[in-house]
Amino acid sequence: MQKIETVSAMRSVAADLRAQGKTIALVATQGALHAGQEALIRAAVQSAQVVIVSIFVNPLQFGPNELLTNYPRSLAEDVALCARCGAHSVFVPTAEDIYPRGYSTFVTEDSTGKPLDGVSRPNHFRGVATVMAKLLNIVRPTQAFFGQKTAQRAAVVRKMAADLCFDVEIVVVPTVREADGLAAGVRNKEMTPSQRQESLALSKALFKAKEMFAAGTRSPDRLIAEATHILGQHRRVRIIYVSIVNCVSMESAREVEAGKTMLVIAAWVDELRMVDNAVF
Repeated sequence: MQKIETVSAMRSVAADLRAQGKTIALVATQGALHAGQEALIRAAVQSAQVVIVSIFVNPLQFGPNELLTNYPRSLAEDVALCARCGAHSVFVPTAEDIYPRGYSTFVTEDSTGKPLDGVSRPNHFRGVATVMAKLLNIVRPTQAFFGQKTAQRAAVVRKMAADLCFDVEIVVVPTVREADGLAAGVRNKEMTPSQRQESLALSKALFKAKEMFAAGTRSPDRLIAEATHILGQHRRVRIIYVSIVNCVSMESAREVEAGKTMLVIAAWVDELRMVDNAVF
């Protein structure tokens, strides 16, 4: 497995692979890899002939109250995990290479990224769209893999790719959950036992809503109310949003339809920001 550190080298390697007729899958990460991202890499290995994993903590995705320096980093462990999973290359550029001096071009997706995290983190998806446009242009993969847990991120990139004519398929892999139901995430290792117990409120709310849907409930208001009630029973959980949205547009849904709508939750557990969702 190759470790590639510059944009120019990555473009060269990817061009050679395409010239050989290889199908390429991209898994874009910020590092500190966990079981959810391992699942993305393994799914990509099953789907494409070559898998490239990018590890880049993107400064444009961080808001004014989100410290870039606090983001966990574990590059040696990440590279070892990628090798075990069968990745062909790990792309680890510097911020100076991705955004060189004088950089002034940004990508804004003005629809899918507006609600939900677009309200609570107003510049977040501009950072996501910008770095993904660059990575898709550098690597030019046939597929790009995302986790269901970050469904809005995948939706924004899918819309951007379609609008800007990137020839890439966006593949979403189901959320990986730990034994107690908590969705795999970069912050899970940082939790105290009590924070973990509080964080389980998100998956409990999602599972209860899915049970209600399976039993025949179709009212978004009733499902949202029940999920909100469960979250409200946990005193350290502060709700950012609870909503039922269309899986593609991320717009609020007036009706709950199987396979087309999902319940999305974001909440603070003390200082940890948690997101989770479930498709009905």
